[in-house]
Amino acid sequence: MPIKTGFAEADISPPPGTMKLGWIKEIVIDRALDPIFARAAVLETPESSLAFVQLDLLCIQWEDVSDLRRRIEERYGFPGEAVMVAATHNHAGPAVMPLGEVPRDAAYVESMIEKAVAMFGEALASLTYAQVGIASVHQWHLSHNRRMVMRDGTVQTHTGYGRPDALYVEGPIDPEVAVLAARDRDGKLLGALVNFACHPTHHGGDTLLSGGFPGALAREMKARNCPVTLFLNGAAGNLSSGDPLSVRDPSPEEMGKALADDAFRAISIAKWREAVEIGARTCTLPLPFRAITDAEIRGTTPGAQRFIDPAIYDRAMPELVERIRREGHQPAEVQAFSLDEFSFVSVPAELFVQLGLRVKEQSAPRRALIVGFANGYVGYVPHREAFARGGYETTFSWGSNLAHEAGEMLADGAIELARLYPGALRRRSSPEVSQRG
Repeated sequence: MPIKTGFAEADISPPPGTMKLGWIKEIVIDRALDPIFARAAVLETPESSLAFVQLDLLCIQWEDVSDLRRRIEERYGFPGEAVMVAATHNHAGPAVMPLGEVPRDAAYVESMIEKAVAMFGEALASLTYAQVGIASVHQWHLSHNRRMVMRDGTVQTHTGYGRPDALYVEGPIDPEVAVLAARDRDGKLLGALVNFACHPTHHGGDTLLSGGFPGALAREMKARNCPVTLFLNGAAGNLSSGDPLSVRDPSPEEMGKALADDAFRAISIAKWREAVEIGARTCTLPLPFRAITDAEIRGTTPGAQRFIDPAIYDRAMPELVERIRREGHQPAEVQAFSLDEFSFVSVPAELFVQLGLRVKEQSAPRRALIVGFANGYVGYVPHREAFARGGYETTFSWGSNLAHEAGEMLADGAIELARLYPGALRRRSSPEVSQRG
């Protein structure tokens, strides 16, 4: 099918004095190092439409995703279920949800959603016939597994680097940098999506507002004549930019330039197509919460690792335990966007890379690409084996409270959706698979 694409972006920076979210303690933004943005990419054929909305935020709650989709549908007639809303997981942004001792800034969220919806209208207005190219390259130097196995068999996240009792890095990385780019019929770039798995933690603990390395990537791409670049983070739950070999963390600018180099390498080898078949499907999984023990409430399970201030965890426990026992399970939306042989599959979680790689492997011959931190936020979702070793990501808290099997459930759901080709997605769409549970 002939395809049209449209791109847009809007500054969603909060004013100074806004609370920050990237660390779990109260930090107030006093200066913008660089602005943060909402960005949109719309793809339309005569039969289907898809849209990506990317936000330079730590996360986006399900209720706010639903609100954004509803406003888009009411204002523009664009189907809300065909919108994927993904945060970059930027740790240097405003408080869009309650986390630790940081309250949600409802006034900022309302302003952000309204700006994002208006920006979406600009993307729709810019729709033009395009050629679409999709390709990927490998990047081995920017993202690293941050979990170090210690001599006693437990894991230390980050802090194991350089210690004499450190044995080895626990797991792999995902080196794939996948790019979807659009150009007009004269070969001029209209915009791009870049998919790569790595935590953007720069400036999380200071008082600066920043878009981190995803923002630096977008600026570098714009300097190279790609007007709008969306960064879609992958299965980055246990990946970060800190290098255990050199004990060095590259700057956002270094990472942005390197990823832009990778993006243009992919663009140079992309197979360009004027006709693309697209489709979308969504399912909602009821993920079980963890069976709560006294040791987990006290933070004394093997390998437990509480960052920033353990007292913040202690103060949060009564409300967290009561909520888990009251709600019983956590709904989680999994969404798949198919473009020919490729599937962008979203999960609302900090998914461990082992699970993301399984989705990619078991979706073959289709090419699955993981979009993490999308359409809600349920916290860390490790693979089952990680819980025996502990580490920050498995330590019971507001950000890690799902059952050990939740990761496999999310991966299985993602694989099922990724395997479906666009025509099958349209034929099999039905109320029972598209509704939120």
